[in-house]
Amino acid sequence: MNKEMKIKFESYPDPSKQKLLMLRDLILTIAKDDELGDVEECLKWGEPSYISKVGSTVRIDWKAKDPEYCGIYFNCQSRLIEVFKVLYPGEFIYQGNRAILLPLNDEINLAALKDCLAKALNYHTVKHLPLLGG
Repeated sequence: MNKEMKIKFESYPDPSKQKLLMLRDLILTIAKDDELGDVEECLKWGEPSYISKVGSTVRIDWKAKDPEYCGIYFNCQSRLIEVFKVLYPGEFIYQGNRAILLPLNDEINLAALKDCLAKALNYHTVKHLPLLGG
């Protein structure tokens, strides 16, 4: 993690910082397990962002206007949220066609979340498949 990213993560209040660090680790683990090569970690719009060469950018953040949640943000022009809603209709809180909101104090279905993140990080290789490979 570079200095800019460390400063950003340190700026978050607990427990959002812990949830966001967990999401970061999950994204990097998926990228390694799926052999996606280097995933660029940077700030986009002031949010920690993860970019794979074969995927759609994934951003994560906590916002004071929704203090009980951490958000995972996806390209709203993609089919990602549309597909997630079909595959996991009651599993997550969706914000339009751009985000999954994760309550800070609730358990997360990690299998479902890993699947969503993997689909985003591999988006350009699965976007032509029904339900992004389902």
